[in-house]
Amino acid sequence: MLRIALQSKGRLNEKSVELLREAGISLEENSRRLLSRSPNFPMEVLYLRDDDIPQTVSCGIADLGIVGLNEVKERNHPVEVLQHLGFGKCRLSLAIPKYIEYTGPEFFEGRKIATSYPGILKAYFKEKNINCEIREIAGSVEISPSIGLADGIFDIVSSGGTLVQNGLAEVEKVMDSDAVLIGTPGLPEEKMQTVSTLMSRFTSVIRSKGKKYMLVNVPNDRIDEALAIIPSMKSPTLLPLADKGWSAIHAVIDESEVWDKAARLKEIGAEDILILSMEKLIL
Repeated sequence: MLRIALQSKGRLNEKSVELLREAGISLEENSRRLLSRSPNFPMEVLYLRDDDIPQTVSCGIADLGIVGLNEVKERNHPVEVLQHLGFGKCRLSLAIPKYIEYTGPEFFEGRKIATSYPGILKAYFKEKNINCEIREIAGSVEISPSIGLADGIFDIVSSGGTLVQNGLAEVEKVMDSDAVLIGTPGLPEEKMQTVSTLMSRFTSVIRSKGKKYMLVNVPNDRIDEALAIIPSMKSPTLLPLADKGWSAIHAVIDESEVWDKAARLKEIGAEDILILSMEKLIL
């Protein structure tokens, strides 16, 4: 049986649990939220603080973990990044008070920087050959400049709204981050088979995000034009209609392209365009 470590609370908890459920993995209800077992997949879930997950996976207490790539890089424990999961996207950036003119990375020479990610920041400044004082803070990093604790901050940025609220401006992106599936190095073969099954399910869920299933009726003499508008994933699915001279095309398209493609198809004489939601995309 696999054991996977998830965040007990926070920005990745709900998305991680949702991913498991969309992958067909049910979880037992557990009010204490420390450990729960799946009744329909050989897996149990261990709920931890996000910064404890890399170490827990590296030493084999959990076989797998879902955590932000930023935590993997910061903790620097020996784990394998097995899969990017398509959610929890953010970046780690340097920010300074918006009224200060920024002159480039050399601005931070001799300055004080507050952060919860000293390891990543030290590596960045070492690469840039910049000497500064890094002050490690567990939370509320964004208020550090306003209370005189630091000249700038290094923290997670998603929308940037928190920076604006605290009078800060993002000036340097150091790394991108997202949720990743990590694993203990050297898992035995029988566990790796289950891991492969799990990753295949995750891939199906991830690939279906933002996709729609399109069915459209097209005159046979306009099929080539229609296929140029909605190219299929491998080869086109064409079905003849009872009305001679017409065929139905089935295709998977990006949700963002639905209205544009529908309009272009109508221009070449297509009719009865049906757009359906997708549950899974299994290749």
